[in-house]
Amino acid sequence: MNSSLSDSNVIQGKFVTLDNGLTLHYLDKGEGKTVLWLHGSGPGASGHSNFKGNYPVFEKAGFRNIVLDLPGFGQSDKPNDINYDLAFFVETLNQFLLKTGIEQCTLLGNSLGGAIALGQALKYPRTVEQLILMAPGGVEDRETYFQMVGIQKMVEIYSQGPMGVEEMRQVMRLQLFDSSQLDDNTLRERAEVATTQPKNLFSTMLVPNMTEQLRLVECPILGFWGTNDNFNPPAGVDKFLDNAPNARFLLLNRCGHWIQVEHQDLFNRTCLDFLKHG
Repeated sequence: MNSSLSDSNVIQGKFVTLDNGLTLHYLDKGEGKTVLWLHGSGPGASGHSNFKGNYPVFEKAGFRNIVLDLPGFGQSDKPNDINYDLAFFVETLNQFLLKTGIEQCTLLGNSLGGAIALGQALKYPRTVEQLILMAPGGVEDRETYFQMVGIQKMVEIYSQGPMGVEEMRQVMRLQLFDSSQLDDNTLRERAEVATTQPKNLFSTMLVPNMTEQLRLVECPILGFWGTNDNFNPPAGVDKFLDNAPNARFLLLNRCGHWIQVEHQDLFNRTCLDFLKHG
């Protein structure tokens, strides 16, 4: 548990220790069918800061929401002696499901979280009822991601040392087409988390290209992508539609990497319709 994070900017929920020794933090809100939320990989990321405008709406609509802090992020453990690759995240997620008694759920993930959701669906398909993905990773080679202006700026700023609010703003404004939607509370929350993250977090973050495996994903997929994404090429939409047997995507203009923030109402309505009606 990372007790150095103050209560002022960080929402505290529950903690669980897995068989691999990691302690993870998560929010558990609502009752009903389970939706497990997986955030992206930016500096200072956490489940709450990614999805605070979304999961309360799902809770009111009758769903149980598990909003997870991935290892290395939020209030979860942040070991500095491991490789933060996709295999590690998937195994950790599966241990979390086993430890919390969640036999099957909808996985909802953006960016890295989308790649982890996809990896879980491929390795442990019985645990995943549906996938909701926002600009998911895992369908490009590593070199492609590092050509994106958002990734380049993130690496540049993070490598310079501890990130304050203004340094965080330089990175986070590239998440959005309209950066005026970026509030200072989110920046403060993420800056506070970023100071606790291990130096090897992003250098060891390897996610394979799973495009060829998409044909094996049989569960329904609902996806979103912004045409102005600075972190993940929107051409990934075609890879899902060409390969996954049961996928639909919304491609939104005037939208960056954070669909759930920039088009909050549309995202919430579309997801709830998918969850209720398929």
